[in-house]
Amino acid sequence: MKKPLLIGVTGGIGAGKTVVCRIFEALGIPVYSADERAKWLVDHDPVLKADVTRLLGPEAYDLAGRYNRAWVAAQVFDNPALLLQLNALIHPRVYADTRLWASGYPDKPYLIKEAALLRAAGEDGNNLDKLVVVQSPLELRIQRIRQRDPHRTEADIRNIISRQISDEERLAIADYVIYNDETQLLTPQVVRLHEIFSTHGPPGGPV
Repeated sequence: MKKPLLIGVTGGIGAGKTVVCRIFEALGIPVYSADERAKWLVDHDPVLKADVTRLLGPEAYDLAGRYNRAWVAAQVFDNPALLLQLNALIHPRVYADTRLWASGYPDKPYLIKEAALLRAAGEDGNNLDKLVVVQSPLELRIQRIRQRDPHRTEADIRNIISRQISDEERLAIADYVIYNDETQLLTPQVVRLHEIFSTHGPPGGPV
C-alpha cells in the first residue's frame, strides 16, 4: 500500500497558514501542528526534558516540572548559538513524533504538517514530500496580528518578522504557493491542492 504523502504548510506570522490548514481539515485531511506538539513534547517527553535540563540548567523547568518558557526565551533571545543547540534537541523529537502520528492514518492520501519554520521537502530527513508556502503582503500580516494580538505593538510585530526567514527564502523552497492577499479566494486554492495531493499528482508549481 502506498503510504500517505506528508505535505508541509508554512508561512510567516500572520500569513494565514492556520486558516489554510483548517480548510484542509474541513476536507477530511488530518493536520499535525508541529509548533503545538513541540510545546507539548518539551513539557511531557522525559528524554527531551532531561536533555533540555542538561543544556540550560534546572531553571528550564519550574518546581512542578513545567517548562519555564519565559526564562528560556530570555536565555536564547540574544544567543543564537544556544538557540540552535536547543532546537537541535527539540526538532528530532518532533520528527519522531510526526512519524508516529502519521502512522495512524494509513488510509489517507496525504497528511498536513503545519509549522512556522519548515525546510525544503526532503531536506535534513524531514520526510516532507511537498512544501506549501502561504504568502501574504507584509502590511496585511501586521494588520491581522494587531487584531489577533492587541497586546503586541507594531514594533513588536516587525521585530518578530525580522527574526523569521524572508518571503524570498520561503518562496525559493516552495513546491506550491497559496496567496492569502484578500484579492484571491483561499478555498479554491486549497481545493486545487487537495485534488493534486489526493491523486499523488504532478510535481509542484504555483497554484
